[in-house]
Amino acid sequence: MQPGPLLGIDIGTSSAKGVLVGVDGTVLARASRPHTTSRPRPGWFEHDAETVWWAGFTALVRELLAAADTPPAGLAVSGIGPVLLPADEAGRPLRPAILYGVDTRAGAEIAELTAELGADSIVERCGSALSSQAVGPKWRWLYRREPEVAARARQFLMASSYLVQRLTGEYVLDHHSASQCDPMYDLRAGDWAADWSALVAPGVSLPRLAWPTEVAGTVTAEAAARTGLPAGLPVTCGTIDAWAEAASAGVREPGDTMVMYGTTMFLIRETAAPRPVSGLWATRGVFPGSHSLAAGMATSGAITDWLRELFDGDFARLVAAAGAVPAGSRGLLMLPYFAGERTPVPDPDARGVLAGLTTGHGRAELYRAALEGTAYGVRHNLEAMGGPARRLVAVGGGTQGRVWTGIVSDVTRTDQYLPSETVGAAFGDAFLAAVAVGLEPDIEAWNPVAEVIRPDPARADTYDEFYAHYRALYPATVDTAHFLARHQNRAVDQEK
Repeated sequence: MQPGPLLGIDIGTSSAKGVLVGVDGTVLARASRPHTTSRPRPGWFEHDAETVWWAGFTALVRELLAAADTPPAGLAVSGIGPVLLPADEAGRPLRPAILYGVDTRAGAEIAELTAELGADSIVERCGSALSSQAVGPKWRWLYRREPEVAARARQFLMASSYLVQRLTGEYVLDHHSASQCDPMYDLRAGDWAADWSALVAPGVSLPRLAWPTEVAGTVTAEAAARTGLPAGLPVTCGTIDAWAEAASAGVREPGDTMVMYGTTMFLIRETAAPRPVSGLWATRGVFPGSHSLAAGMATSGAITDWLRELFDGDFARLVAAAGAVPAGSRGLLMLPYFAGERTPVPDPDARGVLAGLTTGHGRAELYRAALEGTAYGVRHNLEAMGGPARRLVAVGGGTQGRVWTGIVSDVTRTDQYLPSETVGAAFGDAFLAAVAVGLEPDIEAWNPVAEVIRPDPARADTYDEFYAHYRALYPATVDTAHFLARHQNRAVDQEK
């Protein structure tokens, strides 16, 4: 008898998505649910675990199960990360989750912990310098700013591990997610750094570690009643969404690189061994024993969302208009640091800059300048990773329409391979679930390449000139950006 389909659910920054996939990789059903991200102060980004993660998950599961002819064979979840959700001994959240690197509240704690532990020692042991992406400084911020919450904390959860615990009762975290909890995980040892974990999160029990391709537990009777899932269904330990997306696109061999077009731009390159690089994040991968190097921009699609709202327009018209504008946006250049920046410029107080603006520019030029600015950021990150990818795979909602992907190929002078399934974190989850339950799926058969985006040499020559000025623009404006960031923060404090 053929096994049932696989369920994959992903909790993103602005929406949750799910798929029901047959054992041959055919997508049988899709579902999505938007949600909101709380921004109580500049630089703060939070999600409520119950109303955002759990409610989104259960809604998607019930919709997908309604399309299933047979019970599912396995379930995997992924989500934004690394995030910090402090919980009590029963796994009950104590406050909203503090999100990944876009949340920049712990700047002082980053500097403090770096001084205490030593910058070189942190990179050598953990693979990455402390930044807004790290979990440890956010723990210290919590102990300092919300001591009554920190005093009750006994567990810490991420989006995926929170859902796994709700479903199975297991307190478990995958190696990849743990490797982004700097300075709490020893990258070379492949285990928790118990001494540093106790320093930043005293009294907190560390979850057991597993790989995203392993079954963490099975759905309990209580969870089955709440979700409609069959009791006893195998559930993997989950992972962070970008790495599930990389798995969906077949990024597995050293040199393979994924660029994910979403609310934030994210890049992952597989490496043969731990390879710390200044300004980037060296981590574990999703497959046992694997390693990766990652980079992430703080804003990309978030800027296009902002422009769409500002212009009261829709994406299709804006993208079409931007596509008709020549390379260089008729003399506009944008630094896309609208929420600070993560890599390779780890500066939470960086700010967006639009240079060259005149009254002759309109929404089309501004929109294209935003796309080009993020493309320059991709090139900057690829250079920091060590140069061109062995194979560059493009995924995410921003690949639709081909304007943005075309600009990135031109700016980077690199072919981009677009798989058939490009919005793939949930699809990657289904693939990982298939691996975990022993089905031995073939990702090339599940998700073959659908199109190759190739650079145009003439536009690439233009972008080379603009890129040189892009690289010069941040150091030329950083003092002003920091002054304005301080002013913005003071203004918010006064309003409160």
